[in-house]
Amino acid sequence: MNARITHISRFCSIGLCFILFMTTGSVIASDSSNTMLDTELDAIVNDPAYPLASLSVLAVRQGKIVYHQQFGNRFIDPLNAANNKPANNATLYRIASISKLVTTLGVMKLVEDGKLKLDQDVSDYLGYQLRHPDFPKVPITLRMLLSHRSSLRDDAGYYWEAKLGVDLKEVLVPGGKLYGTGAMWTKNIKPGSYFEYANFPWGVIGTIMERVSGERFDRLMQRLIFEPMQLHGGFNPADFPAADIADIATLYRKRTEVDGKEIWNTSGPWVAQVDDYSREAPQPRALSDYVIGTNGTLFGPQGSCRLSAEGLAQIMFMLMNHGRHGGKQILAKKTVALMLSEQWRHNRQSGTKSNGDTYKGEFQSWGLGTQIFRDIQELDKATGIPRGDRLVEGGGVTGFGHFGDAWGLTSAIVFNPKTRDGMIFLSGGPGFNPETVKSQYSSMFRYEERILTALDRYAIKNKR
Repeated sequence: MNARITHISRFCSIGLCFILFMTTGSVIASDSSNTMLDTELDAIVNDPAYPLASLSVLAVRQGKIVYHQQFGNRFIDPLNAANNKPANNATLYRIASISKLVTTLGVMKLVEDGKLKLDQDVSDYLGYQLRHPDFPKVPITLRMLLSHRSSLRDDAGYYWEAKLGVDLKEVLVPGGKLYGTGAMWTKNIKPGSYFEYANFPWGVIGTIMERVSGERFDRLMQRLIFEPMQLHGGFNPADFPAADIADIATLYRKRTEVDGKEIWNTSGPWVAQVDDYSREAPQPRALSDYVIGTNGTLFGPQGSCRLSAEGLAQIMFMLMNHGRHGGKQILAKKTVALMLSEQWRHNRQSGTKSNGDTYKGEFQSWGLGTQIFRDIQELDKATGIPRGDRLVEGGGVTGFGHFGDAWGLTSAIVFNPKTRDGMIFLSGGPGFNPETVKSQYSSMFRYEERILTALDRYAIKNKR
């Protein structure tokens, strides 16, 4: 459990927001008086046809926070709007796959401490042999896992959070009671040769972290990253202070399930998907019988971290400051450089000549636990729909970061260490099916394009 941060003082209104960050040791003025940006983002959240439950955004220009604002509600009472609770600058979101970037910070700290090696056969850490059945002589390494090149995929599942008796050895080793047909492996793809984004490798990574440290994943991440950086949040809400639990955003969609089919209803009520603690706080799990190092999926290293936009900004500043934060060296300069170094780049080929699955063009380059944005735009030949990793309308923005998408939430953290610019958004869920709205220039949802373009145009480029 991390203590409530006392070094952050907040005063926010539509006019001005002051935030005290340990990253600089001084008060940074965040110009939330950008009325054009306020208006644009408010219109996105409250669009009658395409509403969002909530939105928290933050923009950094030349190393300083220039905009930090929230819209909508972190809790929505479908029966009485008077009970709604607005999102605020401390609101914590389940950040989905941005959790992978956060987990990577812990991995790299263990590498620095000499407990892990990026190119070691992970079988040595797990205590059993991990091999692709089609390539039994090819060792699988942390570098492969962190860059989505291990040939592990999600087709056999990727989390067993509710099943304390599960040992991933039974999932990963042929003959194990949960191995099944071996669907967790991409057939005939040699580990290290092909990029395929997946969640399951991060359960393996979490297991490895537990094995070498002797600590449960959620507590290990608190010790390695959250406590040294004095971040609110983490991977286990049951351990959060009451004030932080009260600030967790419930994630919503305006949809229900009928006969196994998802039915969207924009005119209907918001339906809570996850993190609804309005009636009862998250309960501690009975973990006395859990064997550390057997099931690293337990606390969701792939997607279950809770952080605010403010907390993500501190991580962004730490990475842009070569691992330094609040007078402390959280990660070594060379470690950050390694984390951001390119491990894979799409060869721009298709079919059997391709060296990776770009997920409809969204992934073009990857570091260690970090996406590298190259500003690629292309058209799908079959549909004519734009795709690619372009971040803003008109292009011109490159950098590092990660996207998130789960339980209705979508999120992004993007930063460029050279220009020292960055953007963060956390959205609390759509009131419409985002798949039905055509994107204009990328593989993102249209509302994500609108959010990032607005932040870039009015906060970073400072257009009026």
